[in-house]
This record gives sequence, C-alpha cells and structure tokens, in this order.
Amino acid sequence: MESRGVPPASERRDGSNTHLRRSAKITGVDEHTDRAADVDTPLTLYLVKQLELVARALMDDALRPHGLTTLQYTALTVLASHSELSSAQLARRSFVTPQSMHEMVRWLEHRGLVERRRDEANRRVLLIGLTDAGRAALSACDPIIRSLEQRILEAMNPGERAVFRECLHRSYAALAPLAKQHPGPPEESTEVP
Repeated sequence: MESRGVPPASERRDGSNTHLRRSAKITGVDEHTDRAADVDTPLTLYLVKQLELVARALMDDALRPHGLTTLQYTALTVLASHSELSSAQLARRSFVTPQSMHEMVRWLEHRGLVERRRDEANRRVLLIGLTDAGRAALSACDPIIRSLEQRILEAMNPGERAVFRECLHRSYAALAPLAKQHPGPPEESTEVP
C-alpha cells in the first residue's frame, strides 16, 4: 500500500518509517514540488518524540546511580514545587496514570522519600509530601538534570533559547485542550476506605 506516492517501508531501500513522516505543506508551494525532499521532512511531533526519548534515556541513566527513575524524580520535583498533593493531583502533574502513581508513592514512601498524611480539611484524602530524605535526593540529582538541560540549550543562542521555550509553551497550550476533550482512563479516588 502506498502513502502519498511513497512505497511501504518493506519496499524502500532506506527503511524510513512513512507513518512518522509527512509531506511538508509549505504555503505558496504547489503540489507538484519535488516530493522527495518533502517526504524526508519529519513531523514536528516526531521531532518532539525524538527529543523526549533521548532526554528520558539520558535522565534515566543519570538518575539510576541515585536509585531513581525519571518518573520518580519528576514526582519529587512536583512535590518540591507544590508542597503536599493528593495522589490524583500528583499523577496529573507528573504525567502518569493514577494507578501508576499509587504504586510509585508506595515505593517512594518505602524508601523514605515521601510521607502521607490525612488532609485535615477532608479526612478521606491522603496528602503526599517530601521528607528530608526526599529533599536530599532532589538536591543530589538536580545538578545532574540541570546539566542535561544546559546541554540542550548550549546548542542555541540566548534569543533562540527564549523562542524555543516560548514555542514549547505555545505548542503545549495548543494541544492540552484536546487532551481534556479526550481524557484517558478515569482517575482513581484519593479517598481512604
């Protein structure tokens, strides 16, 4: 089956993934423009995913000696910024499902990095907060993660850095409402039986 005049991956010599690429639609260029150049233009979403994957792999490697994964580190940084949160709130802000967060919180609590307590305003809700050990773990890991971010930013001049960050914010703002229209699995209750 052909896609936009491009043979399937099994028939191409270069082995590229057509489903991750598209023809570049540039305003003012007619459809008879050389398609060979257009087909090799990756989707912006593909480029974002490439960056995410390499950043995630490097972060996992950097955090492993400290006994943390990228997702666990993310949850700890969220707690450092927001003090105490329910499991559902922490899951949303850490980009994981409530079910995954429940397991993660249990693991982090077992390691002494977080603690849970009942919310005084709503005794059915457990609030999660950092312990001193959790803050110490963040202090040890933050410079490593910041050096990875600095590596990304060193490839740009100061003006490009500002534009890059602004474009990332705007891209998120453009897609976030769509995620709310098509929510994933229902959130797990933070109530204690």
